[in-house]
Amino acid sequence: MPHASRTSKPKPRLKQKPRPPKRVRLAPEARQALILDHAAEIVARDGVSALSMDSIGREAGISKSLVYNYFPNTTDLLRQLLQREWRRLRRLQVEAAREADTFEALVRSVTHVYLKYIDERGMLIERLQAEPSVSAMHDPTEFSRDSAVGYLAEIVADHFGLPMDIAKAATDISFGLPATAGAYLLQRKMTRQALEDLTVTMILGTLDALKREHIAGRRLPRRARAAS
Repeated sequence: MPHASRTSKPKPRLKQKPRPPKRVRLAPEARQALILDHAAEIVARDGVSALSMDSIGREAGISKSLVYNYFPNTTDLLRQLLQREWRRLRRLQVEAAREADTFEALVRSVTHVYLKYIDERGMLIERLQAEPSVSAMHDPTEFSRDSAVGYLAEIVADHFGLPMDIAKAATDISFGLPATAGAYLLQRKMTRQALEDLTVTMILGTLDALKREHIAGRRLPRRARAAS
């Protein structure tokens, strides 16, 4: 009796272990920017005190020693982060201001950019500036509040017909309004648009009132001004 032919069963294929993804070798500039990105996330989320070379390494998925290859210490890293964030924000504000065709549009566009930045990045710049060792190295010529106030004060003086000393004081004080609105925005008690409208109204209303007072003061007799 002939033997029945045996059909050979196919051998089961062994599942291959998935290969770990190859690490992408980043250019030094790209790696440095990535480290700053992760540092910004930590500061915006948890504050400056939560930042360390270890926490940055964990957040970025790299070794602490690699972080040290780009930054000698956390203070230097934070200083460079502050410089980068100022450049980014100032560039956006300048671009928005250039497109404005009225003074109100200028105030609104600059305020809009700032509140949008706060909405996306949190109080990152404010937290960095609150650190004396970080803000001490801030570039006074390009990104400082004084240079920005001086530039805008000239526009305010020309537009509202105010003396330069009054225009500068009013501009300097008004500078704090968007920052206060940004802090309020993070509490989520009002919408960003509502806070933008409120901030712009307060700035323009203050400058209009100063203009009226200045005009009225110039019309008073000299003796009445001295008595007041």
